[in-house]
Amino acid sequence: MHQRRTGRGVSSHSSNGQHGEGGNMYGGRGNNGSYNPGRLEAGGGMSSSEMNAGIMEQQNNDRISELSEHVARLKGLTVEIGNEVKEQNSLLDNMGDNFGNVGDMLAGSLKRIGTMLERGGAKHMCYMIGFVVFVMVFLYWIMAYKGQSGA
Repeated sequence: MHQRRTGRGVSSHSSNGQHGEGGNMYGGRGNNGSYNPGRLEAGGGMSSSEMNAGIMEQQNNDRISELSEHVARLKGLTVEIGNEVKEQNSLLDNMGDNFGNVGDMLAGSLKRIGTMLERGGAKHMCYMIGFVVFVMVFLYWIMAYKGQSGA
């Protein structure tokens, strides 16, 4: 697995304590003594560009997992919103039907009142006016009483 490189007939450990071809055992310096991050011994470690790529890859993977969590959360919200919209639409449809039924009932009641007034004459008209006056006085009394106790 790990092999030591020896430079051109020089043993792996020279008398000056340096490893092969004048560099360190991790390939940090080349023949001219300058730092060469791309030159590594087999299995000796990663170069800085490989480490940067690994770090970037890990950051990308972390961001991808965060994005997938956000997308899943947004998907759940959109599904919930869709369900809520369907429910609200059905409620609105029911309300529309109910208002239509109330309108029909009110029209029928007004028609019966008109028929009653035509047949009954003055006696029924007096009862009707008396009822309306009573309701108005009752509402005025409630509003006046509530205004005194509520303030």
